[in-house]
Formats: sequence, structure tokens, C-alpha cells
Amino acid sequence: MDERVIDIPKVPRWLLVNGIIAPFRAPKSGAKYKSIWTDEGSPLIVLTEKLTRKVQEHSGMPTYMCMRYGNPTPEAALSQIAEEHPDVEEVVLFPLYPHYAMSSYETAVEHVKNSWEKGPWKFQLKVIAPYYNYPGYVKALAETIKPHVEADYDHLLFSYHGVPERHILKGDITGNHCLKSDDCCQKESPAHQKCYRHQVFETTRLVAEYLQIPSEKYSVSFQSRLGSDRWLGPATADVLEVFPTQGITKLLVITPAFVSDCLETLEEIKIEGRETFLEAGGESFTAIPCLNLNDEWVETIVELVR
Repeated sequence: MDERVIDIPKVPRWLLVNGIIAPFRAPKSGAKYKSIWTDEGSPLIVLTEKLTRKVQEHSGMPTYMCMRYGNPTPEAALSQIAEEHPDVEEVVLFPLYPHYAMSSYETAVEHVKNSWEKGPWKFQLKVIAPYYNYPGYVKALAETIKPHVEADYDHLLFSYHGVPERHILKGDITGNHCLKSDDCCQKESPAHQKCYRHQVFETTRLVAEYLQIPSEKYSVSFQSRLGSDRWLGPATADVLEVFPTQGITKLLVITPAFVSDCLETLEEIKIEGRETFLEAGGESFTAIPCLNLNDEWVETIVELVR
């Protein structure tokens, strides 16, 4: 029901969610979650908890986590901070989304800000901006890819979470830049502050430049498409089917929109994506893990919040 994810009026949104999405998608989603569940529980929760502890160890600062959907809620986390540190003057919010999208970064930030504004908190809330082009993030991401591109491979696919094109248009603060030309993401514009498409292309460019990967050896796609609206493309599922016909049989896939492995990386890419690619004639498929608990990633977080 998040209006920043399904951005239609409340009544039709309620009908869509409760009449179609919940009853028809829930059983399928449940089966997918079961396929990636671990003895410790949800990979996303477990990894985020471990990351929280590791950031605290490296920074020496009290560090807490909250979830946009589920527990712990922002209210619970903020209450715990206030109780354990009554004299704290500022809390830094670090969104675990490198790129600005209304359905990820924006909704998470606004959810926390809403809890903060409604509470009796005496401390200020500082929000870390998207860090898609921050050198530490780029280096950490590139270094996780490096061992794989030093081995034999045909192509590296950067698969980002997809969003409807209308989300890009809604985020265009100029009102006349995004998606107006084929090279809009390469033309300087204030719209890039909130343009997910520009930001993922920039991350890709910087990582490829760091690793010195020639342009013909990598590309960008977008996964997790839902519904019949126009989404950013090309779709990951489509290119995985086509690659083997183009002579690409040894494929590497990285998912930079996610900093921790989750359903979209472990099931959609590592299981479904691999199956699609191999059935289409591919020979080897490597899903490169997310940053997860990578030391350089942890140090980047610490740099950004200090």
C-alpha cells in the first residue's frame, strides 16, 4: 500500500493490492522466500543486523537498524536511541540504497522522518544523500567484482532494480529533462539529483572505468518488472535469454541497487536468472554477491556518516 511504490489513488491501490497482488502473488512469494531462507532466518534481516554491529565496531558510534516494512520500525529504533542515549544531539540516518528512487530511497527516508517528526525526540535527524558516485562506494563495489573479471568471462551485466518510467518523470525537478532524449542521463542537469536512471548509469560507468572494462564487455538491465506499465529497460529476464544467441555464454551478474543479498538477488538472479540463462544456451553464470559485510563497504559507511 506504499503510495511511493504503487503511485495511484488510494482506493484503486487498495483494490489492486487486496484484490490481485495479495491473493495471487502471496503464495508464489512465499515459495520464493522459502527457497532462500537460512537457519538464521531472512538473509536480509540477518545481514543487516550483522552490518549494524560491524559498523558500530569500526566507528565506535552506537549504531541501530530499522526497516521500511517490518521490524524493527523507525519508531522503535528512535525510542531505543533516546532511551539509551538521552543526551544525544544528532542521529544520522544512512539509507541502505545508493541510488535515489521514490520506491526505495525516498520512501525509506520519508518513513523515518515521519516517525521522527511525530515523536518527542530532542535530537536532530541528519540524512545521508545518495552515494551512487561516492569514491568509497564505487571502489568497494568494483573490488567485489575484480576477482571475477580477472578470470575468463564474456560479459558483465549490471542488473538494477527496475522502476516504472513514470517514477522517473515524477522525480524530474526540472519538469522537462528526464526521458526527453536518448542521452538525457549524460547531459548535465539538476534533474540528476533525483534521477534513478542517471544514477545507476553513473555507478556503472565509474565501476567499469575503475576496472578498465571495455564498453562492449558490460551492459545495464533492470529487473523485478511488475504490471503492464512502461518500465526502465531492457528487462534483465529478456537479456538473459538473448545473450547466448549473441555468443555470450560466460556471464557475470552484479546487482548494485542492493547492498545486502535478499530475495531479488538470491532468488530472482541467482536461481531464476541462472536457470533462464542456462536454458537459453549459456555455459556459466556467476551471480556476484552484494557488498554485504565487505570491509571496504563498512569503512565507506563510516566515512559518510562522520
